[in-house]
Amino acid sequence: MEFSMRALLRLVVLTSCLLSVGTALAQEQYAPPPQRQRSPDTFSPGELVREGHRFFGTVSRGLAQVVEAAVARWGQPNGYILGQEGSGAFIVGLRYGDGKLYTKNAGDRRVFWEGPSVGFDYGGEGARTMMLVYNLPATEAIYQRFGGIDGSAYFIGGFGMTALTANNIVVVPIRSGVGLRLGANIGYLKFTQNATWNPF
Repeated sequence: MEFSMRALLRLVVLTSCLLSVGTALAQEQYAPPPQRQRSPDTFSPGELVREGHRFFGTVSRGLAQVVEAAVARWGQPNGYILGQEGSGAFIVGLRYGDGKLYTKNAGDRRVFWEGPSVGFDYGGEGARTMMLVYNLPATEAIYQRFGGIDGSAYFIGGFGMTALTANNIVVVPIRSGVGLRLGANIGYLKFTQNATWNPF
């Protein structure tokens, strides 16, 4: 009898331990995701949409949705670029642009970008471009080559975005423009301090 009481007591203790661990795991599994802390050197979605509306010259729901999608995926950027670019492609194309990089605490910089694109693109494009910049450690770090991220294309309401990355920095170009570009292209953008015709 004493043996069975000990076995029963162990079984009760073991069962209650397993239940408490299972309950804790279930609560952890269904807990809402932690809120991202806003850093004082990042831009909120509201600030980005406001600047975008001023820059593109229109109030667009599509712009707000693209910015929200970028922030949901990569968080709040610590920089953004406003500029213009021209490009054209039929299988192989080129893209050139210039603009200004804005940050809250590190100053502003003039930037130029150029790059080839390879893929099924059709047509020419002249566009105003807003680029969100994530994880930028210093303004000089923008001057390098950024390669495309697969599966990052998103289009809505006349606006589209893709994503490029290099050395843990992510650049998300948001474009609106005239012309037709079909399909996804594979390419890169090279940011420079001075204008150049060499995309390589």
